[in-house]
Amino acid sequence: MTMASTLPAQHRTARWLLLASLTLNLFFVGTIGALAIRHFVNLPQQGAAERPRTAAARIERLAAALPAADAEKLRAAFHAREAETEGARDKLNRAIEGIQGALRARPFDVAPLRAAMAEARTTRPLYDETMQDILLAAAVAMSQEGRDRLADWPGSRPAANGR
Repeated sequence: MTMASTLPAQHRTARWLLLASLTLNLFFVGTIGALAIRHFVNLPQQGAAERPRTAAARIERLAAALPAADAEKLRAAFHAREAETEGARDKLNRAIEGIQGALRARPFDVAPLRAAMAEARTTRPLYDETMQDILLAAAVAMSQEGRDRLADWPGSRPAANGR
């Protein structure tokens, strides 16, 4: 007979409980260790990198989805109005930063927040109109395939929830 078969059932149950407890403890220690390393090492998290908030970066994201010839037409239309477009984008960025600053202010005051939001509301349409004029100028010269890809670009579709 083997030793295991001669052990009382109570000892066998205790062994299984000990093994399960050890396994669970190792799992918890590993999880806590991973979280601690992630917290203290501050590794970049997926999707955490903020993309540049410039008109040129937006045009490049659009151009990346287009055929090469159509991408060049889009870039040329942008370069013709680059200073105006980047100026409008800079104003919009400053308005957004004003909103962020007003929200972080101690003590909080609603008047600066309201003013910053009003500035953003008046600035955004100017930037949007300039970008749309660039897209219009480029679309006129693009191939049908380029216009189709521009229409299918993720930023041009309405949100799935209807907003």
